[in-house]
Amino acid sequence: MAAKAVGLPCPDYKRMHEGFKVAYTDMAKRYPCFGHSEKMPNIDWWRSCVKDSFVKAGYDYDDETFEKVFKRIYSTFGSSAPYTIFSDSQPFMRWAREKGLLIGLVSNAEYRYQDVILPSLGLNQGSEWDFGVLSGLVGVEKPNPKIYEIALEKAGNIAPCEALHIGDSFRKDYLPAKSVGMQALLLDRFKTPDAEAWRDSGAPVFPDLSAVQHWLTKEEEAAAGQ
Repeated sequence: MAAKAVGLPCPDYKRMHEGFKVAYTDMAKRYPCFGHSEKMPNIDWWRSCVKDSFVKAGYDYDDETFEKVFKRIYSTFGSSAPYTIFSDSQPFMRWAREKGLLIGLVSNAEYRYQDVILPSLGLNQGSEWDFGVLSGLVGVEKPNPKIYEIALEKAGNIAPCEALHIGDSFRKDYLPAKSVGMQALLLDRFKTPDAEAWRDSGAPVFPDLSAVQHWLTKEEEAAAGQ
């Protein structure tokens, strides 16, 4: 879409998709956490990644043309346009905060996710969540358990057993959270074939956040009964 907007032929979707996967993986290895340790500006990290994506897909534009394309892509992905939130997200987060729970966001993402994208989607600090731990800001990314330790610190140095992590990746979410002593569960929104293996490994698996809310309510009632 960005290429077409500046008068170029539309690039092939499949080639671009494959090119991006390779380019992103390469950038993440060379400059992890969006260039955090090298103090690379966020826009420069993405400019290199996007440029390499086009090149690997077979599209090598001159610098002036590429910059026009890139600016459109960078601004689009810094807005709410390419994203949607699950309908159960906001109600669950507000319910949890009303229960007195602190909500922290742990994500392999750059600063715009916290400062721009989530607010533009109606997920705001202070109403839906309390603090964020983003790899681009802290210099650590999942599945490194350190990112979960940082989350515990930001929550007020609470004991790991007092925290519950909700994720959708067994390797990046469940295992590292459990390794630092946190309670953890997984969401299987899309009926992944791996979900059965998650259950066999002892992980609690739920279809969505509404089911998690129902489960937590029952746990709270059971504790009150005791």
